[in-house]
Amino acid sequence: MTQPMGTILAMVLLLGVLGFAVARPWNLPEAVLAVPAAGVVVALGVVEPGRAFSEISTLLPVVAFLAAVLVLSHLCHAEGLFAAAGALMARGAGGSPQRLLVLLFGVASVVTAVLSLDATVVLLTPVVLATATRAGMRPKPYVYATTHLANSASVLMPISNLTNLLALTASGLSFARFTALMALPWVGIVAVEYLVFRRFFASELSLGGDRPLPRGSDPQRVSAVTTAFVCATLAGFVLAALLGVPPAWAAAAGALIVGVRALARRQTTAASLLAAANLPFCLFVLALGVLVLGVTDSGLGAQLARIVPTGTSLPALLGIATLAAVVANLLNNLPAVLLLTPLALAAGGPVACLAVLIGVNVGPNLTYVGSLATLLWRRVLREHDTGVSVGEFSRLGAWSVPAALVVGTSLLWISALMLGE
Repeated sequence: MTQPMGTILAMVLLLGVLGFAVARPWNLPEAVLAVPAAGVVVALGVVEPGRAFSEISTLLPVVAFLAAVLVLSHLCHAEGLFAAAGALMARGAGGSPQRLLVLLFGVASVVTAVLSLDATVVLLTPVVLATATRAGMRPKPYVYATTHLANSASVLMPISNLTNLLALTASGLSFARFTALMALPWVGIVAVEYLVFRRFFASELSLGGDRPLPRGSDPQRVSAVTTAFVCATLAGFVLAALLGVPPAWAAAAGALIVGVRALARRQTTAASLLAAANLPFCLFVLALGVLVLGVTDSGLGAQLARIVPTGTSLPALLGIATLAAVVANLLNNLPAVLLLTPLALAAGGPVACLAVLIGVNVGPNLTYVGSLATLLWRRVLREHDTGVSVGEFSRLGAWSVPAALVVGTSLLWISALMLGE
């Protein structure tokens, strides 16, 4: 097959797979179309079998890590961590919408960073919606905050987002080095989001709650043993990185220990644990890697390489982050990070890869299609009979995304200078 034809075929299949993932007809898994599409590009020679095998081998540890973290998030939910967080936020807010927003930003940012953005979208969003409704507050600022923070607050650690794991693999950074470089940008981005939310939702936040939480409703207790195991798992990520062991082993060990305990206490079932691992989505990620390889190998990669800024100066990093945000909103953030991190690494090294990450994590707050997490968030709200406006979502993003990109990337540049990267 000629290169132009290969480029067209790979792009059409990639867009078709992404469209299918967005629409999810009949609630079918994303892998239903992605896996056959990946097989087509290999069978027709757009991607050589050896290249496809190499890409899958590279992504397998990343996908295994993702599955283990998803199981760990499910186990924390079964333990009552999210219900307890909702009760504590309600009591701490004391009927004040502003205080509830502050508490939510703290909880959602930490949950996203530690248990991944999927935990915030799927598990925390319904809790926040119920908490605000019970207190008689307007729920809109809080449910919008969960999706914004699921995306933008996920820049901190490799475990926070699948895009982070992909960027970590491409950059060659250690777990600890990655987190150290992204700590300052994470704080800055969350602060920008908070200031924008206070301004954008000023009218909703000025109305106090009219249903204070009854004094007798104590927050659910979370087992100290489970909390200790989760903290030990997080420490294990850093230790594994220092020892040169793939972090997926630490995640798997933590999920196994907490999972066995939860099964013994009948807090969950084996079927629930398997469903939490979301194996069809893992297959989707592997297939997506092959499809993106088809796009880059057939010519698009060379075209993008010409416009990726070179170096690690502040203007170069801002240009890379902006390009990544644009591509994420056009193609979705998973293909964007797969496409751009190798090019950024060649143009500016590991720090440039992290600039891509800021773009693909913050940028999707501008449109629904920028992130699969945002699409999942919409689905969760629909299941709870709560609608959101496309126009309002984009207007909010128009305020927050440019500011968060500039602040986050500028702080990344400062972190790189401070840490000698």
